[in-house]
Amino acid sequence: MIKEVITDEEILSKKCELAVAEDAPVAQDLVDTLLANDDAACLAANQIGVTKCIVAYLNEAEKPVVLFNPRITQKLKPFAAVESCLSREEPAAVQRYSWIRVAYDRLEDGRLVPAKKKLEGYGAQAVQHMIDHCNGVLV
Repeated sequence: MIKEVITDEEILSKKCELAVAEDAPVAQDLVDTLLANDDAACLAANQIGVTKCIVAYLNEAEKPVVLFNPRITQKLKPFAAVESCLSREEPAAVQRYSWIRVAYDRLEDGRLVPAKKKLEGYGAQAVQHMIDHCNGVLV
């Protein structure tokens, strides 16, 4: 279901709870909302009002990718960036890394399974932005 993107700083500044397999409907809402918003490249669950650690982003092929409980395990090549956010009015200056390794869970046959991936460029930047959201960091 397509949800409204929220701007409530009280919700956005809370650290998200770990997601479980039963949160799959939240992930679907996140994907539906991401695909319905032409200005969005990525979204975190707290941006649709659910404080669970679930993120979705569009990969290079413009296909949605969902990560449950993502965390950065390695980061290389720092750079300064200015990012916009659907939940904030003003862009923010941040430090990002152009190469990251992420550990996360993926939904497989109704359960969460550990996984890892390497990301570079825009995908790496988007996932870092989303992980900030999961940690209650307002960007």
